[in-house]
Amino acid sequence: MSITLYFVRHGQTFLNKYNRIQGNCDSPLTQQGIAAAKRAGSRLSRIHFTQAYTSDTMRTINTGKLILQENQEVSPKLQLKPMQALRELNYGCFEGSDENQLWHELGGEEGIDSFEQMILKHSIEEAEDRVASADPYQDAETSAEFWERFSSGIQEIISQAADHDQILVATHGTAIRNLVAHWSNLPVYVPTINGSITKVTWNGSQFLVDYFNNVSQPV
Repeated sequence: MSITLYFVRHGQTFLNKYNRIQGNCDSPLTQQGIAAAKRAGSRLSRIHFTQAYTSDTMRTINTGKLILQENQEVSPKLQLKPMQALRELNYGCFEGSDENQLWHELGGEEGIDSFEQMILKHSIEEAEDRVASADPYQDAETSAEFWERFSSGIQEIISQAADHDQILVATHGTAIRNLVAHWSNLPVYVPTINGSITKVTWNGSQFLVDYFNNVSQPV
């Protein structure tokens, strides 16, 4: 069995532009973000997608729509399927906060001022758990809680797929980093670029990451 999933990070949003934490909260795509989604669509235009999924946020839904509009192979009847399970990590009370300020608060004593530095020094799981521990409202997801939710969504997608299906999944940067960390040894301390493509193959027993964060190489 071989099922191929193309995970695409949504285009840049206004909160991305302003360097704000954006997990469960949402904001519109910027013009740059719309262009990035269209570029991803152009690069994937010869892939015959049999299914297409997004999280239930407008930034991924609109990214998915723009990708499919560029596609030359899909049926015009193909509809995006939004799934709550595919949402980004919930950052709780830190939603909308300045990103650099958050990571300085959580790791400044160690000289850590960014998500990437936290991952490099510790792990993505440790970074996410620090956010959850620091949230006084306890709304932020732990790494385990996030992965249980997100991976259940992927398993649901696989359960509805047939052999040789090619599936589009428009989702989020931290979500993609998590799947790469769980399913490969590739480093995830580099930012997931808006509009980048990460290809994953399900071979019937395990997920294999073919590439991560692809913005220029063949797909």
